[in-house]
Amino acid sequence: MLSKKVFYLMGPTASGKTVAAIELHKKLGMEVVSVDSAMVYKGMDIGTAKPSLYELAECPHRLIDFLDPSTPYSAADFIADAKEHIEDIFASGKVPLLVGGTMLYFRSLENGLSELPDANQDIRSKIEAEAKEKGWPELHSKLQKIDLQMAVRLSPNDSQRIERALEVYEITGKPMSQLLEENRAEPLPYEIIKVALQLSSRETLHERIRRRFMQMLEQGFVSEVEALMVRGDLDMSLPSVRSVGYRQVWQYLQQEMTYEEMIERAVIATRQLAKRQLTWLKTEQNCKTIVSDNENYQPQICEHFEKFIN
Repeated sequence: MLSKKVFYLMGPTASGKTVAAIELHKKLGMEVVSVDSAMVYKGMDIGTAKPSLYELAECPHRLIDFLDPSTPYSAADFIADAKEHIEDIFASGKVPLLVGGTMLYFRSLENGLSELPDANQDIRSKIEAEAKEKGWPELHSKLQKIDLQMAVRLSPNDSQRIERALEVYEITGKPMSQLLEENRAEPLPYEIIKVALQLSSRETLHERIRRRFMQMLEQGFVSEVEALMVRGDLDMSLPSVRSVGYRQVWQYLQQEMTYEEMIERAVIATRQLAKRQLTWLKTEQNCKTIVSDNENYQPQICEHFEKFIN
């Protein structure tokens, strides 16, 4: 049996992961590593629901707030960084707790990431031009014919991942799902103890998502995106700007939609993200699900993890 253990706390957006992580740090001394593809970026605090300075003073989070938004960050980058932090935490005699909602990162860290070809700007430009003409749902249909296994996992509007899957096929002549199976890299050599947070109903989750987005606007989310825009070196081709919420506010600031439309589209996009996260979680093996709109949920997580720590 593997002696060292890594703990995963997963869940859809707005499910209460940060609050639970802080409690686990206080009660069990766990060291938090963030698993979030948008929280890595500096200057993107409100729209990513980053922990506050007060919360970070109580419970430091690794892998947040260290990268400029002009720099893309991949699953391979995450694996390298996360492994380094996990080793560092073990070396200090502590227990690593990985917390977040970027399911691809969790899965890739656990199973290893297959080697895929580097991005090819010429092919990307061609795909983007086709998407501009026909729309991403049409390119999603095209992907279904090439790589059904990958297409069923993606929303018809998930431009970033549809583009990558089509690009990989164009470069290699093989479906991305096949390459991922063929070249699987080293899995994480530790036992992984997983908890997934869930809300009691879809309505509760949807209401939470709307309420949280309205709070973000009150906290100055539009000004935050404006500050990114006035830099002049960022645009919609970057993963940071395409993050849920940021994309819609960016389009609003470019006068592509009204304020009310921006709110509706951002809320819908966040709900779609939550749906995809929940779909991933359904396929997680050996994972305990805890309902997080139950006031008792934090002690339940503590109790479950404590059994494995001791």
